[in-house]
Amino acid sequence: MCSPTSCSTTCVEKLLSDIDPAVNRILDKALADVEITPEEGLTLFQTHGRELQALILTADAIRRAKVGEQVTFVVVRNINFTNICYTGCRFCAFAKHRDDPQAEFLSLEEIAARAEEAWKRGATEVCIQGGLHPDIDASHYRDILVAIKSRVPGIHIHAFSPFEIKYGSQRSRLSVEGFLRMLREHGLGSIPGTAAEILDVEIRRKLTRNKLSAEEWVNIIKTAHRLEIRSTCTIMYGHIDAPEHWVAHLALLRDIQKETGGFTELVPLGFVHWDAPIYLAGEARPGPTGTEDLRMHAVARIMLNNWINNIQVSWVKLGPKVAQFILTAGANDFGGTLMNESISRAAGSPYGQEVTPLEMCRMIRELGRIPARRSTLYKILEVYDDHDPRDLPPLVSQRVKEAHSDLRQGPLPLRGTDFV
Repeated sequence: MCSPTSCSTTCVEKLLSDIDPAVNRILDKALADVEITPEEGLTLFQTHGRELQALILTADAIRRAKVGEQVTFVVVRNINFTNICYTGCRFCAFAKHRDDPQAEFLSLEEIAARAEEAWKRGATEVCIQGGLHPDIDASHYRDILVAIKSRVPGIHIHAFSPFEIKYGSQRSRLSVEGFLRMLREHGLGSIPGTAAEILDVEIRRKLTRNKLSAEEWVNIIKTAHRLEIRSTCTIMYGHIDAPEHWVAHLALLRDIQKETGGFTELVPLGFVHWDAPIYLAGEARPGPTGTEDLRMHAVARIMLNNWINNIQVSWVKLGPKVAQFILTAGANDFGGTLMNESISRAAGSPYGQEVTPLEMCRMIRELGRIPARRSTLYKILEVYDDHDPRDLPPLVSQRVKEAHSDLRQGPLPLRGTDFV
């Protein structure tokens, strides 16, 4: 049987003819551009063996038809301006109390300096997120934007999760809409759709004590979109959740997109378990299996077809090698170079802080695909079809040794896979 990257439509059709009829009907619908239901999505999340192969090949065929052979990435620096947070989310190992020796609270000068350093290295974006510091000034989120824009006026600021927006609006005594308008006026370009986790009341209560409800997340995202502030969207899976929660989450994202058109991409985020409190307490499983990673990206491509065309792989969560592989399962974006990454590493992720543009191009070409650098909002800035990006040493000199080896105590990312 041919590989996912080289399989033709004929190969997909041949495989579909030899699988479970119920799965066959769903995948036929998907290939015919007919929207599948959450119930049909749940069936796809339960595939194994040849049915799983058919799912992956179908998702990749739809990817090819919708976005072509380019695999995009963005040159970006993550700046986590503080890890001081008293929220107590049970999946998070990033948060520290202010008297912790590892607590950080970057000055505005340091944030701006990091943004300028990123710009000089070719970054077009900085992604700004932080903990919910109990003593933060009401104006602090605005001041971060002003500090960056005064130093690097041309850079796109992708900043502040819906949880931070809720917190900032409360601290500043503004409505969510008023707070977002103020941020936009001071340089906010787009927002990350993080803090979505799983948009289910019971799951959120166990993960976060429901301190940002699903309803609040949806309201903040819709308000941002209404103000023409675009966002990503995410799903964090592989903890105390199950496939029925995943399809409901994807269906809700699809409904929001039909209403607003404001999502730029979906970023599936596998739960990083090693140092997460809920896992250490024995209440969560050790992240998704390899087959679940494959199914998540493939089913997302199929369920969101014609509504959210960009499906990103998170190399920080998956590891660069597994992320590369999952690009053959319907995904089309390699994410960001990052330059710094703190949140996943705090939870025990063994992977490095940066993948350079040159490394990304190499991995993309190994798949027979075309590397392309994009903006935050998916404007293609440069296609590397006949040349390489400039070679830069990693920004962080002490890189994690396992960044490209997938070696660490505990289960490997592709454990349990039956994709053969």
